[in-house]
Amino acid sequence: MAIIKVKIDVTKIDKERLFVGKNGAKYLDCTLLGRDEPDQYGNDFMVVQDVTKEERLAGVKGAILGNAKHMEARQANAPRSTRPAASPSAPTTEGDDQDVPF
Repeated sequence: MAIIKVKIDVTKIDKERLFVGKNGAKYLDCTLLGRDEPDQYGNDFMVVQDVTKEERLAGVKGAILGNAKHMEARQANAPRSTRPAASPSAPTTEGDDQDVPF
């Protein structure tokens, strides 16, 4: 199984390109563009916000939102990580999007 870890800067998202899906959730279309060689930080991809076909034909490029890299997949027989579990008293951000800028 391939694992690709993605990091995006949400402040660079053009909020006009967000759309509501059938289930009422907000979505953003973006694309991973592969690099010929990893960059200085080991990133194998660039994350770019999608533009319409007409914009693309007119030379408009989507904003670069972040980067992504291949991660090693854990083998089926490999031991699980020994990382300690999160503290039960740690605050949760699930459902709390107050710090998201859109």
